[in-house]
Amino acid sequence: MKRIIAVVVSFVLVMITGCGQTGEPGNIKEAVDDNYRNYYEVFVYSYYDSNGDGIGDLKGVEEKLDYIADLGCNGIWLMPVMPSTTYHKYDVTDYCDIDKEYGTLEDMDSLINECHAKDIRLIIDLVMNHTSSKHPWFIAACDYLKGLEADEEIDIAECPYVDYYHFSKEQLNNSWYRVPGSDYYYEAVFWSEMPDLNLSSESVKKEFENIAAFWIDRGIDGFRMDATMHFEEGDTAFNTEVMNDFHEYCVSLKPDFYMVSEVWANRDTIADYYLSDTPSMFDFSMSGAEGEIIKAARGNSNAESFVTKLKETEETYRKVNEDYINAPFITNHDMSRVCNALNSNEDDIKFAGGLLLSMGGSPFIYYGEELGMKSKGKKDENKRLPMQWSDDASGMNGICEGPSDSDRDINQSFDTLDKQIEDETSIYNYYRKALHIRNANPVIARGTIDTIYDVTDGDIALIRRSELSDEIYIAYNTQESSAEIAIQDLNLEVIDTLSVDNSLSVLKNGVLSVPGKSITYLKRRQ
Repeated sequence: MKRIIAVVVSFVLVMITGCGQTGEPGNIKEAVDDNYRNYYEVFVYSYYDSNGDGIGDLKGVEEKLDYIADLGCNGIWLMPVMPSTTYHKYDVTDYCDIDKEYGTLEDMDSLINECHAKDIRLIIDLVMNHTSSKHPWFIAACDYLKGLEADEEIDIAECPYVDYYHFSKEQLNNSWYRVPGSDYYYEAVFWSEMPDLNLSSESVKKEFENIAAFWIDRGIDGFRMDATMHFEEGDTAFNTEVMNDFHEYCVSLKPDFYMVSEVWANRDTIADYYLSDTPSMFDFSMSGAEGEIIKAARGNSNAESFVTKLKETEETYRKVNEDYINAPFITNHDMSRVCNALNSNEDDIKFAGGLLLSMGGSPFIYYGEELGMKSKGKKDENKRLPMQWSDDASGMNGICEGPSDSDRDINQSFDTLDKQIEDETSIYNYYRKALHIRNANPVIARGTIDTIYDVTDGDIALIRRSELSDEIYIAYNTQESSAEIAIQDLNLEVIDTLSVDNSLSVLKNGVLSVPGKSITYLKRRQ
């Protein structure tokens, strides 16, 4: 059944002339009460330090909510915030608390309340595939196994936690590690200190239902589900059943609960995971250094290829789950940053952001991407460097020290935020304008590509997105130079232009003149 979106609309009316462009972030038309959002991914450790200890914290995120909202994001994904033994915190030791480096549960409650006061939804990382080896469940299971006699069988009634993990007397492959002091091995695909959970256990299922209830009751709006295709290696049917059952439970507690899952795979595999009927998967098929967004931005692909792949991807997912919400992104915390993939080319970095923010669904922006922040090499710590708020040497600027094993000699290619705010042509102001255009036109996120017009050829493409009675036309020019597009028969007018140098598109006598590396938004004349 066709999705019917309940939209609450508010207008900020601005008098404009000519083709209806301001050249600034435009009229804001908010669409709320659904799960379409512009999400901002935050690694709390490196984001903003509110207390001067060098480590980012929840109070720091709260202090920057106005910044995130003004940028144009109305959703935040926090990477893991639960107690952990590592800087990245993907090895959870307690699912119902906050890591002391980040603050307290009271700090989280305050952050949730402030997010909601600003119409920002907050989702948190939920690591269901594995725990820390220091989690009490795993410690109890291992202690029990160590106490067994050589010929004694496991009795789950004596120690229910043995059923929480995968144990065997055989080392089945290199992902199995010995329980010290016993004859048993345990499975840990990602790291020896992150043992995999047995998600077929009814007890584990109940534990995660209780965990979900704990966070939903506190006001959390959703979960980013980590490593879902690894719940059982190579078993899509099992994994999607786990996802679907968990999602249904969460929705029973909170009808507008949102769940977005990590399925790091190709388009067809991602489509298989939409069989779970869960709302969103990260669109890895379009992301990364060799994904269609970056390829189009750096000129290895063109506008025609971009819109064709985009339409094919949307149609592939929709065939499986008509109500899916795509979750596109360029890069994330596990990838080299956009700046590196595009060799610090400012125009290409901007254009990649523009392409992302013209896509359907709920896009995700990795913190610092809006500044063109750089990473270095393959080390994860170098992909999670401190947010570049300022280069003020006073130590009072909230900049974090970053992970201890990160390289401290990485020279960023672009200015810090305080300088980029003042520069109308900065990457930051480009992202801000792209987000405000998106917010002013909800059909960009919610509409489907129903037409690719015949003017589409090579570096030029024109599409229409529509949802119910709303529609928008988007013209792409992926080449460096300006171009002209004949659209006499469509009765359109330009409503905004996103270009790398802030130049505007002009429509005259049915011919649309567009700048190089630009995205033009049009609607039908009334």
